[in-house]
Amino acid sequence: MFDMVSTVTTLTERGQVSMPAALRVKLGLQPGQRLMWKIVSENEFRVVVVRKPSARRGHSMRGFMKRYQTDMPETTSEWMDLLRKGEPA
Repeated sequence: MFDMVSTVTTLTERGQVSMPAALRVKLGLQPGQRLMWKIVSENEFRVVVVRKPSARRGHSMRGFMKRYQTDMPETTSEWMDLLRKGEPA
């Protein structure tokens, strides 16, 4: 868990806010990083760092599945056939 870092910043006329450097460094943020703003209450919001999903997500699942299934499907239709096995027609 991160230590709480509190800093007061000022909203500009154009609606911009500077993020304190300590927060950017702690979260490893870079210029161009996407942030999602969520309203929590009338006086509070949350900023969520939008991380790009790992390009290997699908590959890691295939590696996991190989423990249980040796003949892995290659196409989407083969995957769907495997997933639907045992479903009523």
